[in-house]
Amino acid sequence: MKSTSFPWLIENNPALVGIETSGRQELWGTLDEVLEVCNHVDGTVPVLNMGHLHARGHGRLRTSEDFAELFDEVRERLGGKTFFCHFSGVEHRMGNALHYTQIKKSDLKFEPLAEFLAEEGDWLDVTIISDSPLLEHDAMFMLQQYDRAKHRLLEKKARDERNIDLALKAGLDPAELAARTKAEKEKRIASEQEAKKSAAEAAEKKSKKAAEPKKKAKPKKSAAKAADDDDIF
Repeated sequence: MKSTSFPWLIENNPALVGIETSGRQELWGTLDEVLEVCNHVDGTVPVLNMGHLHARGHGRLRTSEDFAELFDEVRERLGGKTFFCHFSGVEHRMGNALHYTQIKKSDLKFEPLAEFLAEEGDWLDVTIISDSPLLEHDAMFMLQQYDRAKHRLLEKKARDERNIDLALKAGLDPAELAARTKAEKEKRIASEQEAKKSAAEAAEKKSKKAAEPKKKAKPKKSAAKAADDDDIF
């Protein structure tokens, strides 16, 4: 039963104390330290500040696999499926977070986390809090990226199902058809890249040619001078 005064409180369900990972090397609050406390103190939960973890790890969160490893580590040590996270762009140096930035201006990108959440979201209950200086803007940006990741995942599933149907109709093994499709795609991409490279080289040659100084034309001899030259033996 929820409280009427505080609707976020649930009766017989005590509030939890979140312990957040810190963003500087000299401060207490590594992921290991936070998880150790949460393992020994009831009523505490880790709060994963992605900007701080990224900074302390010298830019460790780059791919969806990096985020998967992070969540797997927390789940293996604490169990459960509920996670609380902070996210924003971050400027960092020497393993220390300096200050939060707009997500688009940081090397910590939200797209890889969105991809992970879209793929593994069935078993996760994740709350993400925006710490960005552009608070509402980046909150909407993260939601947009998550929706796009889900849409791409649905498209991929539909494409895979269509390829399986085509393979069965053609009497081929689905894996064989997928390999053929992949090879054709790689060939097409290589051809497009080669065409772009040739166009770039041609444009560069044209640019260099245009930049070369033009040779000055030699002045024509006057008629009188030409006549004098004819008299010289």
